[in-house]
Amino acid sequence: MKNKDNLNQILLALPFSVRSLIKNLPNNLTEIRLRCGRPITLLTDTDRLFMNTDGSLSQSLTDKAFILSYRELGECFNIICDYSVYSKQNEIINGFITLKGGNRAGISGTAIIDNGKITNIRDISSINIRVACERIGCAEAVLNAVDNSDSVLLCGAPKSGKTTILRDIARVKSKDKTVSLIDSRGELAAVYAGVPQNNVGMCDILDAYSRGDGFDHAVRCLSPDLIICDEIGNENDAREILRARECGVFVTASAHCSDLESLRKRSELWKLVQSGIFENVVFLGTGESLGQITEVYCYDDLI
Repeated sequence: MKNKDNLNQILLALPFSVRSLIKNLPNNLTEIRLRCGRPITLLTDTDRLFMNTDGSLSQSLTDKAFILSYRELGECFNIICDYSVYSKQNEIINGFITLKGGNRAGISGTAIIDNGKITNIRDISSINIRVACERIGCAEAVLNAVDNSDSVLLCGAPKSGKTTILRDIARVKSKDKTVSLIDSRGELAAVYAGVPQNNVGMCDILDAYSRGDGFDHAVRCLSPDLIICDEIGNENDAREILRARECGVFVTASAHCSDLESLRKRSELWKLVQSGIFENVVFLGTGESLGQITEVYCYDDLI
């Protein structure tokens, strides 16, 4: 859940000129978007707000909007890097930095490419600070719907609550099973200085591992009963999941698919479903149905 301490951590990540103006952040804050030479935008569960030069927030742009300077954006970048850009290089290349409290800062700028791969990001042009939100117990409906199965594919469109529910599944399952949590993008456990900022129970956390490397390491070294990971979908993911299952390890994962038709169009995912890797496929809704189950399928329904 969002709390005052967490929102205070967000304030500390902002440049001083911004931080000193803001008296209170909305309790339902979800994002702060900082763009060079543009107004500061705050997103809540219900509104898009703009910060004014007096620190007030308005629902429409006015000539009093606070325009962020290049220097102020650079100050924010240094703060979220703990004033050590080099130490955050791997995270920067991946486009985000995990902050204390589990908050995350997405980074946009000019990519430096070497041999077809991003090796750095320069000329930072925007930073999007996403507020961490835990909902302890939110996985109960999903676990009940699948009869507490360890073999689940959790599907939904972006912002349908997949990651939040998957995190809670990890917390619940690790109470009585050995669970390896592959946290490729730092969204599940949100490890900061070696310590998970989110409650993922007794999981062994493979932070910043690619899903392929994470599966390989977990199976070889950690003897898990269950592997949990977010946002699967490519051929390499499918291959590693099949290998893990052949070794007797169950898999619970999420994927971007809003309905059964869109799942069928993702060939690698559909092959996994057809192979019986997942005993259950659960779809989540968005908007007013955010985080709510819209459809549940058993393997027998899909073959």
